[in-house]
Amino acid sequence: MLIAALGLPLLGGVLVSMQSQSPNTRDICSLVTAVLLFLLVLGFYPSVLAGNNPTLVLAEPIAGLGLKLTVEPLGLLFATVASGLWILTTIYGVGYMRGNSESNQTRFFFCFAISIAAAIGIAFAGNLLTLFVFYEMLTLATYPLVTHKGNADARRGGRTYLGILLVTSIGFFLFATLWTYAITGTLDFREGGILSGHVGPGTAMILLTMFAFGTGKAALMPFHRWLPAAMVAPTPVSALLHAVAVVKAGVFTILKISVYIFGVDFIAETGAGTIVMWAAAFTLTAASFVALTKDNLKARLAYSTVGQLSYVIVGAMLANAAGIIGATMQIAMHAMGKITLFFCAGAIYVATHKTEISQLDGLGHKMPFTFAAFFIGSLSIIGLPPMGGAWSKWFLLMGSADAGQWVLIGLLLLSSLLNIAYLLPIVGRGFFRPLPADDAAHASANTIQEAPLNCVVPLCVTATGCVALFAFGGAIYDYLLLLFPKT
Repeated sequence: MLIAALGLPLLGGVLVSMQSQSPNTRDICSLVTAVLLFLLVLGFYPSVLAGNNPTLVLAEPIAGLGLKLTVEPLGLLFATVASGLWILTTIYGVGYMRGNSESNQTRFFFCFAISIAAAIGIAFAGNLLTLFVFYEMLTLATYPLVTHKGNADARRGGRTYLGILLVTSIGFFLFATLWTYAITGTLDFREGGILSGHVGPGTAMILLTMFAFGTGKAALMPFHRWLPAAMVAPTPVSALLHAVAVVKAGVFTILKISVYIFGVDFIAETGAGTIVMWAAAFTLTAASFVALTKDNLKARLAYSTVGQLSYVIVGAMLANAAGIIGATMQIAMHAMGKITLFFCAGAIYVATHKTEISQLDGLGHKMPFTFAAFFIGSLSIIGLPPMGGAWSKWFLLMGSADAGQWVLIGLLLLSSLLNIAYLLPIVGRGFFRPLPADDAAHASANTIQEAPLNCVVPLCVTATGCVALFAFGGAIYDYLLLLFPKT
């Protein structure tokens, strides 16, 4: 099953690349692969719920150090999010790419499949070496997607994307990985971590800080500029970057290293996460203020993502049960909410070719499903019930209270207020302002309307998912208690 989980999207990508002359067959092949992968990932749950961690060593060139896959609760949740949303992103991508008559569609879906394979490798990585290999694979596989349009802006955005992610991963992540191996003699992910008893508080803080900033995909300031720069890509790529794989792989990496390399108790005892926690607190606040200044819809959503990712890092650095649960929930809750918002942004572009928030006046009446879904996704990102985002924000506040971090509680609440300020006016413009005079003339000719069904259906499904995640919050909480078997 582990070989199949890793190999299925790779095989799907190869089959997609062979169908460039048959778009319908290509798209069906991509969709079938996505569905099969999701079902395969679900097949791991009975074993993991029974307390098992299926493991497979792919290669071991050095005794005790090789490419190793392991299914554990944290990774399985991330794999479920990535594979499940791949289905909807594929459906949406077909509608978007065809609706805009995009070129190189076969290359697009091929790279998309390879990116999902890399995300699955990250999710099921059994040690730091495997995680690093698939982390870099994800960077390289998504680069052609970021530069898909091939114009000067795309190439410039791609250089920023590739430059920041490679420099941080090689300069910090790889160095920290080698340092960890030199200290402990192993890179395996283990319950309780591997560093306790090997390093003191000062070294642990330096090492954890290197891992956090070395994971550039987590977009901690000042290594966040690649994310807004990558918004030159088509909207399905933005969905991949923000919800399905890339940024979630970043914060998942920090969370997994915190739990299985450092250990929650070790971080709490040594205070190793102090620098990273306050860097994340600054990022989530500053990014929210920057988002307020952006008129371009995708740019505003990009800075929203920069801020929302730091919630996960804050939860990991709190190093208590509520913080870890809140951080893990945030990966799933933010993925569902943010993919909804980007699907809506893409649908608006397909239907109207509008990209600026100031251009959206009155469109809610012509695109009611799209703007209603945007409203639901916004409420989830803000953290208001009955949307799934309410649970992650609640547990992060609980974790901050347990740690006595009252200033952090204030910053988290301020960030949520700023979320309201930069998201809800978009909905207000759509529903409560009239169409401009020039648009009103077009509206009468029915030229402004909902995007194609391939775009609208996925965003309605993900908006429904935001509500469903709230309803199943208790079940998700019970599942995440598997991360704390001794408590």
